[in-house]
Amino acid sequence: MKVLFISSEVAPFSKTGGLGDVAGALPAALASLGHDVKVVTPRYRDVRGAERLVPTGQSLLLRFPFGELSGPILSARLAERLEVLFLENESLFGNRHGLYGDASGPFADNHRRFAYLCVGALQAAQRLGFIPDIVHANDWQAGLVPVALRRGFQAGPLANAKSVFTIHNLAYQGQFSKDVMGDLGLPWDLFTAHGGLEFHDTVNFLKAGLVFSDALTTVSPTYAREIQTPEQGYGLDGLLRHRAHRLHGILNGIDTQEWNPEADPFLPVRYSASDMAGKAVCKRELLGRFGLEDTRAPVFGFVTRLAWQKGVDLLLEALPAALHADLRVVGVGSGEGPLEDGLRALQARYPKQVSVHLGFDPALSHLVEAGADFFLMPSRYEPCGLNQMYSLRYGTVPIVRATGGLVDTVEGGLDGNGILFEAFHKAALLAAFRRALALYADPPRLAEFRRRGMAKDFSWNASGRRYQALFNDVVAE
Repeated sequence: MKVLFISSEVAPFSKTGGLGDVAGALPAALASLGHDVKVVTPRYRDVRGAERLVPTGQSLLLRFPFGELSGPILSARLAERLEVLFLENESLFGNRHGLYGDASGPFADNHRRFAYLCVGALQAAQRLGFIPDIVHANDWQAGLVPVALRRGFQAGPLANAKSVFTIHNLAYQGQFSKDVMGDLGLPWDLFTAHGGLEFHDTVNFLKAGLVFSDALTTVSPTYAREIQTPEQGYGLDGLLRHRAHRLHGILNGIDTQEWNPEADPFLPVRYSASDMAGKAVCKRELLGRFGLEDTRAPVFGFVTRLAWQKGVDLLLEALPAALHADLRVVGVGSGEGPLEDGLRALQARYPKQVSVHLGFDPALSHLVEAGADFFLMPSRYEPCGLNQMYSLRYGTVPIVRATGGLVDTVEGGLDGNGILFEAFHKAALLAAFRRALALYADPPRLAEFRRRGMAKDFSWNASGRRYQALFNDVVAE
């Protein structure tokens, strides 16, 4: 099968979050299953690994009402059946830092930038003679792909291609003024609430993907159910209920080569489920790196984007009471200013118990996963989540709110592998802390929790096969 995979970010070349991880890993898993996969993404100014990109000898020429745009198609061949194509255009991607915006907010021309990605990806496939069976578009930035495929490419070689659209986070929808209909040359008959792109008198790119795709997926089974409710549907729950028969929740995997305590280059000592001695060494190293005294007290860690979604405000509310117990808290993250300020204040108030690194540090993030005893993820909502899976793989017991992919990966109860709490409330999180302390005071039971967590298989192999089965069904239709 030939798969054209379209994403606004692809690790390791570009990444702001989980979308980049998925776009780097899922195509590789599909290629390993024997499928021919081409990934299409913008050639940003700050793309990493630019030295690996080579010209394909082909270029795009796209005509929009706002003007004519062109640019070369570059390539990075990652495996025999896997190639990443980069769409280069100086005015849209090369003349600025950042993927979606800067300190002043989203880029004003994002509708043009990602319309170029959507239409350009399909034209690039044609130029290179790659005629896909499946066109797999991801998140709002690729939301116009199914529209273009159905309305603009039906008379050409892509006429038989089927579309799959994946929702990575429904909260981000790509809403623009209705003026972009004329700016992009979108037919006005598409500006309708039912069966079109209109959403409260705006154009909604994510809705476009939901309406026009042959199949929909999202990144965990529980999240697939949650987004059909008013609480987490962000105004699109009715449409998702209407298309529920086309919606599939497929759990994301993780990179089990990068996240492997037996071979992790960021750790002072490696360890495994059969020999956990190295975890204690990692804990000592972790405390030292964060400037905290070596102690037998339990260490609670977090690595997160400091954002409303992640429940960092709830963590700040609960920690002063939790810190009455003998425990330590270390964390790595950056994001919203008030949350960063709150963590600074907490560290200043409890300098012997709390230490945080405000910024992005891959080495330190790996060390937190390995050296902590418990990992904190009190998310308001979590489509899938990756850190809880990293934690389980490293024998670090996750403490998570029962939402989204956290429910699908962390097992609570006496015979589980983690600690879940239901209500997004200080009292519920403090109760989870107390359960963690009781577990820590029972080393044999803690060892069993760790063993069960490390035995779970979160590789992309299983997820890749789920997508393979879905693609086969869609093509068969």
